[in-house]
Amino acid sequence: MTYIVALTGGIGSGKTTISNAFSSLGVPLVDADIIAREVVAPSTPALQAITTRFGTNILSPDGSLNRAMLRQKIFAAPEEKQWLNALLHPLIQIDTQRQLTQVTAPYVIWVVPLLIENNLMHLADRVLVVDVPVEVQITRTMARDGVSREQVENILAAQASRQDRLEKADDVIVNHSSEQDLTSRVVELHQQYLKQAKSVRQENRNE
Repeated sequence: MTYIVALTGGIGSGKTTISNAFSSLGVPLVDADIIAREVVAPSTPALQAITTRFGTNILSPDGSLNRAMLRQKIFAAPEEKQWLNALLHPLIQIDTQRQLTQVTAPYVIWVVPLLIENNLMHLADRVLVVDVPVEVQITRTMARDGVSREQVENILAAQASRQDRLEKADDVIVNHSSEQDLTSRVVELHQQYLKQAKSVRQENRNE
């Protein structure tokens, strides 16, 4: 399998900005958030199970999952969150592995917001953390999603702490500096990952 770099970070850290920067260099992306949306698309068995569990008011007018309403329901009830995770995590994992095995590039960026929370570090060769101060996360998320400070703080409380993430990181991108700094840091890491992927391939051939 290709060399896997897991990209993670808290809400509002700018994971999409960083993953797009790698993509612009020709690096393939496997995004857990996109896969999570695909497994609950209209007419999927997972969406039917969710509708049976929570009722049809969990759907938007177009028949898609109302993710904001679902988030509210599972935040208020840990047992519902546990049920949802048991339903979706295996489906997401199956599709993630399918996509990863299809990659032919030297390495892949695997975007996993809840990498630390779900203890998935062992599935990657390298962990890249996008880091920003908590106050920046709050400000960005409020502006982006039109939510209250309290809602963002509740989400942050459910995620791994900034310190936990940094302790698990092999590499860190600080994403509250200038765009030029970000670009040069991504290019630097790109070259590093190409070398590491090549080294691992050679080791595997020699075994």
